[in-house]
Amino acid sequence: MTSQEIRESYKQFFHSKGHQIVPSAPMVIKGDPTLMFTNAGMNQFKDIILGNAEIKYPRVTDSQKCLRVSGKHNDLEEVGHDTYHHTMFEMLGNWSFGDYFKHEAIDWAWEYLTEVLKLPKDRLYVTVFEGAPDEGLERDDEAAGFWEKHLPAERIINGNKHDNFWEMGDQGPCGPCSEIHVDIRPDEERAQVDGLSLVNQGHPQVIEIWNLVFMQYNRKADGSLEPLPKRVIDTGMGFERLCMAIQGKTSNYDTDIFTPMIQAIATLTGIEYGAAKKSDVAMRVIADHIRTIAFAITDGQLPSNAKAGYVIRRILRRAVRYGYTFLGRREAFMYSLLPVLIQTMGEAYPELVAGRELIEKVMREEEESFLHTLETGIRLLDKQIEECQRQGQQVLDGQAAFVLYDTYGFPLDLTALILSEQGMTVDEAGFDAAMQQQKERARNAAAIDAGDWISVHDEAAVRFVGYDQLETTTEILRYRQVKQKGQEYYQVVLSETPFYAEMGGQVGDRGVLIASDGTRYAIFDTKRENNLAIHLMKQLPAELAGSFRAVVDAEHRHRIEANHSATHLLHEALREVLGAHVEQKGSFVSDEVLRFDFAHFAKVEPEQLRAVERLVAERIRACLPLQEYREVPIEEARQMGAMALFGEKYGDHVRVIRFGSSTEFCGGTHVASTGVIGTVRITSESSVAAGVRRIEAVTGAAAEDYLYAQEDLLQSIRGLFNNSPQLMTAIQKMFEENSELARQVGDYVKQQLLEVKRRLLEKRHEVNGIRLFLLRQDVPTEIIKDLAFQIAGELSEPFVFIGAQEDKTSGKPNLTLMLSKDLVESRGWNAAQLLRAAAKHIQGGGGGQPHFATAGGKNSDGLNAAVDQLLADLGLQA
Repeated sequence: MTSQEIRESYKQFFHSKGHQIVPSAPMVIKGDPTLMFTNAGMNQFKDIILGNAEIKYPRVTDSQKCLRVSGKHNDLEEVGHDTYHHTMFEMLGNWSFGDYFKHEAIDWAWEYLTEVLKLPKDRLYVTVFEGAPDEGLERDDEAAGFWEKHLPAERIINGNKHDNFWEMGDQGPCGPCSEIHVDIRPDEERAQVDGLSLVNQGHPQVIEIWNLVFMQYNRKADGSLEPLPKRVIDTGMGFERLCMAIQGKTSNYDTDIFTPMIQAIATLTGIEYGAAKKSDVAMRVIADHIRTIAFAITDGQLPSNAKAGYVIRRILRRAVRYGYTFLGRREAFMYSLLPVLIQTMGEAYPELVAGRELIEKVMREEEESFLHTLETGIRLLDKQIEECQRQGQQVLDGQAAFVLYDTYGFPLDLTALILSEQGMTVDEAGFDAAMQQQKERARNAAAIDAGDWISVHDEAAVRFVGYDQLETTTEILRYRQVKQKGQEYYQVVLSETPFYAEMGGQVGDRGVLIASDGTRYAIFDTKRENNLAIHLMKQLPAELAGSFRAVVDAEHRHRIEANHSATHLLHEALREVLGAHVEQKGSFVSDEVLRFDFAHFAKVEPEQLRAVERLVAERIRACLPLQEYREVPIEEARQMGAMALFGEKYGDHVRVIRFGSSTEFCGGTHVASTGVIGTVRITSESSVAAGVRRIEAVTGAAAEDYLYAQEDLLQSIRGLFNNSPQLMTAIQKMFEENSELARQVGDYVKQQLLEVKRRLLEKRHEVNGIRLFLLRQDVPTEIIKDLAFQIAGELSEPFVFIGAQEDKTSGKPNLTLMLSKDLVESRGWNAAQLLRAAAKHIQGGGGGQPHFATAGGKNSDGLNAAVDQLLADLGLQA
């Protein structure tokens, strides 16, 4: 069976068992502060498992895109080096929410593996939870009993809490699990060593392929366990490993998931796969990482220097480095392999096809950028090596290696490789210490200490009424205290709320909670956590069980609504002016500003921005009414022309917002009519990533303030030109006069340069057969370099040029040293090294090439001493 046939057979098998087939959620997670990426199949069902969302289908099956590169599931360092670890992988899963439990899950797993896929039964082993007496948990005899119907008891292995008790996190649903392992070794090896002894021992061909999780407990903040009201089946099967077993391979990378990509890399580089270990690892790493990068971009996550974007950038750079070091790739190439990925996975994941142009452009620009960084990093490392050798050191400081890694993205292993070629090593312990310090800083900055939720009223479905009203009567359902970044506040869940919780780029509402006695308690923000509106408060009411009025800050909300509705008008106008390829790639909507990111491959010219503003202004003046459609079946919404964004997870029913011909899926709040927006002014247009542009704009009163500021600036400029009625003419005249003066100054400087050069060449000063030029007079520092190179061009004899000046503008000292190339070659002199040593006298530093270097400093009084040291080091004191 091909990989596509295996994936489809799994979904169809569980569909035949009454499961609803659902699409994969995006790999990049939005709206969940606890996760950056989908790292397990259960992530998209988290709200259902936690009881925060209704159960639409009690039985579900899917194939989920996952990414594991951080936390306890960090496989990055193993990727490419072994046969079965990946960054991005697919997880096949079947689910039961309060429906069937262990019996059916075990029976169907066995049926699928042995009857549908025909895996030999004698090659399968299972594990069950052995129990944990310290928590009062007994062995999972129930699961073991169901397994005994299918395989001998000796192939049912006890597993410890680490392997066989699954937990969502420090708190939340958890329970025992049962793993299925397969032995794919040749029969000869199996005859010599029983597979039973190799389960969970890290053998690359005796591996876990499926984990059946039986969620039946809830872990509380104090660590205790309580039974879940509705038990959940959560299974996850590694698709790549399953394909390896079914296709009779001993490596995931030998399956048809990866072989087309690896063959394409081999063809492109001219290096045969299987020829050498290092190049094989590099090809596997690149084949794996391309998938991760491409899917992340389709899901809306571009490489960047923060959070999820940094993870994607690191993965991309890791692949570039492997290509650079082991495959000799000095130019961007991974982007050109995208058609191979689309051919392999495009049918199952059409977002790859739709996003091809953006993916290719982003990958290419990121590759080219890092290749330049690699070159820069090598030069910086060369300087570090030079300094170590000058001081007789054979070990590069770990902190220095960390700076290369942290600032320039220069991997430690590449640093170590280059050092080894110079007979040196790197202080890895020092590097690890610096890395750990950075992690601790990041961890402490993000640490959240949250207590248990405390119930005030019986749990009920939370009702959001903020689309229709800005205040309502409500009750506090539950609350908890939170400590974060040195601050303490409370998270509060209300039974009914008009407060919009931050989502989709729109910031959360603020306002007050009013008690029956009139006391007002501020709600300073509203966040969304696991699809639940969480109201943030510094102070709780004295009496929690009473009834309250929840009132949104109306002015704050209305400014947000104006900005959000304006983004819809901007989106439509951009598509009309620039083309239908324009697609939203992110947005931020607050009460002060709107920011809109969109796919486009060139700078938006000023006349195009003006055209966009004019179109938006037309629609504002038309006072287009808001047309809102709630709970629209998703297919009906698409037929209405509503734009859906790749990277967003939509339910079966969606909300559609329409202003005239602008129609979009949207859960945010909006003005009742476009006329309320007042006006829109674009304040900036810029690039935020390869193929992605950003517009920032203001509306209403903020737009008026912006225009007033522009008018004030214009009046100030007019005043500088004596309020000339022909301001542009006056400015043009000033530029022309300035240009003529600059030309005259330039001519004068050239004459001065020629005169200084003439005097230097006429005054012959020679020491030990070397001609010495020593320039200490007041010559502008910007012409010293030109002077040195002109002299070098006119001489064929050995010479040394030393310049020592004080910049009259800044008062800072400068040193210049040039050596004729024959002196560099014959005597081994190095201008950069000599100048660095001398620059200590002026409290500065510098660098350059062996034949030419410059240095700057802070202490002009040390110039003479610096020159004396240079002369002494060169043996030219006489």
